[in-house]
Amino acid sequence: MSIRIFITGGTFDKEYNELTGELFFKDTHIPQMLRLGRCRVPVEIRTLMMIDSRNMTDEDREVIARNCIRTPEDRIVITHGTDTMVETAKYLAERVKNKTIVLTGAMIPYTFGSSDGMFNLGCALAFVQVLPSGVYIAMNGRYFTHDNVRKNKKTGEFEEL
Repeated sequence: MSIRIFITGGTFDKEYNELTGELFFKDTHIPQMLRLGRCRVPVEIRTLMMIDSRNMTDEDREVIARNCIRTPEDRIVITHGTDTMVETAKYLAERVKNKTIVLTGAMIPYTFGSSDGMFNLGCALAFVQVLPSGVYIAMNGRYFTHDNVRKNKKTGEFEEL
C-alpha cells in the first residue's frame, strides 16, 4: 500500500529569514522528515503549492481536490497550514469519495527544531493506514472527522466541537 503525500505549504515548510525576521517558503522538508523519522511506509510525494493557508482560496482547494481524485492511491496525507485546515477538509469531504484523506500541519516550523511537525506527520501516516474512507485532521496525537473539529486559537490546539 503506497500513500500519497500532497504538500500545500503551511508552517511545516516555512523558513526563517534572519535579516528581516519574516517567515517564507523555499523547499519542502517532508522528505527529510521522513528520513529522520525512519519511515518505512512506501510514499509518493508531490508538491501542489507552497502557501500560507490564510491565503488559500477555493481555487487552490479545487487543485487539491482534483489531485486527490486523480491520484491512484486511495490513502492520502496532505500537509496544510493550520489556520484554514478545517475549511479545506470540509471542501474535500464534499468532493472526494472512497478515499482516506488525513490533513496535518504544524504550529511551529520544522526548521525551528522544536516543531510538532514530525509528531503530527507520523500520526497522520499511521491514521491514514487504519481509518476508513473519509476526510480527517490529525494534530496533537489525535484524529478528528472533518465535520467535528475546530482550531482553538487560544490554546493552539485542535478540538472536537
